[in-house]
Amino acid sequence: MKKILGSYSAPRPHWVGNGFPVRSLFSYSDFGKQLSPFLLLDYAGPRDFAPSAKPPGVGQHPHRGFETVTIVYQGEVAHRDSTGQGGVIGPGDVQWMTAGAGIVHEEFHSPAFSQSGGTLEMVQLWVNLPAKDKMTQPSYQAILNEQITAVSLPNDAGQVRVIAGEFEGHKGPAHTFTAMNVWDLRLNQGSSITLNLPEGWTSAVVVLHGTVQVNGEALAREAQMVVLEQAGQTIALEANSDATVLLLSGAPINEPIVGYGPFVMNTSQEINQAFNDFNSGKFGQVD
Repeated sequence: MKKILGSYSAPRPHWVGNGFPVRSLFSYSDFGKQLSPFLLLDYAGPRDFAPSAKPPGVGQHPHRGFETVTIVYQGEVAHRDSTGQGGVIGPGDVQWMTAGAGIVHEEFHSPAFSQSGGTLEMVQLWVNLPAKDKMTQPSYQAILNEQITAVSLPNDAGQVRVIAGEFEGHKGPAHTFTAMNVWDLRLNQGSSITLNLPEGWTSAVVVLHGTVQVNGEALAREAQMVVLEQAGQTIALEANSDATVLLLSGAPINEPIVGYGPFVMNTSQEINQAFNDFNSGKFGQVD
């Protein structure tokens, strides 16, 4: 069984633009090594928005050197980027964007959701790219809810939506550059399950709703995270109430992480080059 390294609570929320009140559960500045290949996790909402004629959100901003993964639980998010991709994702949908050599994108509440108002809830996960792929061609994966396999857990414990990686022979639709699992779990009150994870992988249990006991010792509630060591192959979860849990596990990249704002590279020189390319109009170009 993987031993627990620590339990952590999200800090107070802050706004990203005027549309996303987020709690940052972790970032690479404090968990870069423990949670590689994962860099950052922002939990937005749940928050009720009044109807608005102008969609709230965040305007154009750049990224380079990693991927962003947006999972919507409630509400709708409209997005578009410099590759010409765009669209609307709603409950259960996932936007997996590979910034690679550079992408400029924007995210707003969808026009329909803005007009009606309602509850917004989503997470955005940043996934690192290995050095050899940091300057890959920018790309985008639109993963709809119906494309994600939902696997029932034994003894009516709940279900697992396999976004990336594999669970009990069921593969997720997301293409990834390194090996990882991104599982969206719904656990029923009173259920207990043991999950198998690869030896040597990083692992984190993120509780979005409910109360979950991890390995019989750490209790995690809304917007709390339990980080486990790489050694070991199993974790045990017990749901004290109906719970929504995001389980992240992955093969660590084990390379230097140097980040500044929207850029995550391996050296300071590469960060400087990212700013130079962005300012000179060469952003996103692949040699």
